[in-house]
Order: sequence, then structure tokens, then C-alpha cells
Amino acid sequence: MKLIITGSSGFVGQNLKAFFTEKGRETIDLSLRDPNWGSKITVDADAILHLAGKAHDVSNTSVEQEYFQINRDLTIELFDKFLVSNIRDFFFFSSVKAVADTVDNVLDEELIAKPLTAYGRSKREAEEYILNQTLPEGKRLFIIRPCMIHGPGNKGNLNLLYNVVKKNIPWPLAAFQNKRSFLSIDNLNYLIHSIINRDELCSNIYNFADDDEVSTNELVHLISETLNKKVKLWAISPSFIKIIARFGDFLPIPLNSERLKKLTESYVVSNSKIKKDLGIKNLPYSSKEGLIKTLRSFG
Repeated sequence: MKLIITGSSGFVGQNLKAFFTEKGRETIDLSLRDPNWGSKITVDADAILHLAGKAHDVSNTSVEQEYFQINRDLTIELFDKFLVSNIRDFFFFSSVKAVADTVDNVLDEELIAKPLTAYGRSKREAEEYILNQTLPEGKRLFIIRPCMIHGPGNKGNLNLLYNVVKKNIPWPLAAFQNKRSFLSIDNLNYLIHSIINRDELCSNIYNFADDDEVSTNELVHLISETLNKKVKLWAISPSFIKIIARFGDFLPIPLNSERLKKLTESYVVSNSKIKKDLGIKNLPYSSKEGLIKTLRSFG
């Protein structure tokens, strides 16, 4: 089996490459920056894993049109070439943010998409295009909507939180009560591998998330345990914290409104659909197991 991977130099791409190489699968890197990338779509491959894209910029400095040029237009161009190729499967790595920027209860695949950010709208417009195309017989399309992905080597808000605890700085956002879904890179690898190997599966849209959600305060506890440090939580008034975050929207301080939202909002994602279709009860790693593995890699 041969797999074409776009965005193979990124965190998810590197992990998928290593995972499938261990499984004895050949992977082919496809850089969409290469003006001749279209020629690689003619190779004898079984699936395209389209990971390349412009990630959500929490610093809010990106030009909006860049999201649409990269996340939408390049996806459309790649998918059109897939349609006339001999490749069976196309995996488009979209995002839960293509559906909703905030979640009141639990996000599942039935929720009507109403993305607000340029990132979410660009992913959603790419989804809409490829879903409206007619798939030739024998081909399959899978739209994957992962939530926040983590794993050894991944830098992001988890790393920011880790460094706060490591420096013995009390966590000042303990007054915010939330629940968030995460996705271990090991669970992501497992799910992609399982879908590819299930010939009976039909085209579909799937949310990817770990089985259980975690609060930010619980994360602070996990990090403290990993570092063998005493848990330090400060329950500062949320209204005061939000004022500080607004200053961060204009000044170079660690906290801004977007980062505050990511650290404190509730965002619970259901993975029931993919588990039902694969006939599994639980994913290989629990949220706690996956997060501990990630946190230990930061040391």
C-alpha cells in the first residue's frame, strides 16, 4: 500500500509517516509548494492524506485571504486531480472549527456548520466543494474533523501551560470551569489506519477526539504530577482576567482574548460515530494516558 501525504513535514504528517512506515506502508511526500506537484498524483498509490493547510493563528496576525488560498483553493485543486486519478481514498483533514467556534453542549457530526473565523470558514468551504462533487465508482472520501491534537514534540497551548507550572507560577485561571476534548496523535494514527483497512466503510465525515474530556484545572494537576510539583491554583476573577486579555490583543503579553478562549472555554467533541462504524468500544489511549505521554516529552 502506498500513501501520498501532503503536509508531511508538520507534526501530524511526521507522525503518520512514522506510523505507516512501521506498518510496512510506503509513504510519498507531496509538497503543494512544488509547482510540479500534480505529476505525483499519477503514481500508483492507494490513498491521499491531505494534511497541508494554514493553521489557526491565535496571535490574529494572518491575512484572511491566506486561509482561503491555502485551505480551500489548494484542497479543491488537489481533489479535482484525485477524481481523475486511480487512487481510491481521499482523506481531507478539516477541523471541528469548520463547524463551530464555540460549543454549548457536545459537538457531533449532525450539527449545522456555522464557522465564524477565516480558518473555520476556509475549511468549511473546502468541505462543501468536495462534498458536492460526484465520486467515481470505487472511490471513497473521508472528511476528518479533529479537535486539539497533542503528542510528543507538539508545541502549543499545552506547552505554554506546562511551562507555567514548571516555573512554579500559580495557574491564575482556576476560576474558569470548563471541559475540553483532546486528541492523542496515537489515537489519530490508529483511526486513520483502521479506516484505510476497512474496505467495507463508505465515504463519510468523522469527528476525531479522545474518549473522555478534560478540564484545564485537571490538566494543571496532571502537569504538576508529571513534574512532581505541588498543584498551585489561583481563582482570580474571570472578569478581571478578561480585561487583561483584551490588553493582550494589542500589546505583546502572553495572554490575549483568543488564547484565553482556548485555555478556558468548554469544547466537547463526540467520537461516537467513528467508533460505531469501526465497531470499537474504546480508543487505544485514554485522554489521561495520551496527555501524560505528551507532557513527559516536554521535560
